[in-house]
Amino acid sequence: MSARQPDRPSVLFVCVHNAGRSQMAAAWLTHLAGDRVEVRSAGSAPADQVNPAVIEAMREAGIDISAETPKILTVEAVQESDVCVTMGCGDACPVFPGKRYLDWKLDDPAGQGVAAVRPIRDEIRSLVAGLIAEIAPYPPR
Repeated sequence: MSARQPDRPSVLFVCVHNAGRSQMAAAWLTHLAGDRVEVRSAGSAPADQVNPAVIEAMREAGIDISAETPKILTVEAVQESDVCVTMGCGDACPVFPGKRYLDWKLDDPAGQGVAAVRPIRDEIRSLVAGLIAEIAPYPPR
């Protein structure tokens, strides 16, 4: 893991399997904010691989996440993040003072086909765009 850069906000996206929602959110944040934001994703019970329907839905949007792998949620990942966004993982995410926590209510793409994943992908894009407007509204000069 790279050393924390204090001039960039850091965001951690967490879902149960780190195979769908959190992967899409991390990819959108990286795509839309570039290097203005440090991005992490993890799962409380990571799957073996990213959901193929999620990979296809993101590919349709011009983003390739086929090389991503689900990662286990660690206390360190939460400690190193300014904002922790949970998506259906309940109380699995440790809570630390001074961190901002958001809980996005999103359908779970697990077991769904690409047609069912598209609206979830688009909703995540909208939520991520709103988050960028709050934490990194414009490129540094």
